[in-house]
Amino acid sequence: MIVRLVHMTFEKENVDVFMNIFKKYQHQIKASEGCLKLDLIQDQNQPNLISTLSFWEDEKHLETYRKSALFGEIWPLTKKLFSDTPKAISYNVLTKN
Repeated sequence: MIVRLVHMTFEKENVDVFMNIFKKYQHQIKASEGCLKLDLIQDQNQPNLISTLSFWEDEKHLETYRKSALFGEIWPLTKKLFSDTPKAISYNVLTKN
């Protein structure tokens, strides 16, 4: 299993716009093959710093999603709202509870 963390910094006036995009697409993302869980997290002190935390069966499933028409629809809508370059990190899960 892998965990994908994508840190995004939005223009303050675009936070609500992004939240609406996420609400619109979150169920479709969660339904993507190999997606085990999807969370949206927000910095407590800077509400324009938002990250997605997604859990995938393996990197193959994540890459399939990243090459999908769904991602191709979501990402252009999202990236135009940024005030800084997003940072994405993938982690291998070493322990399971």
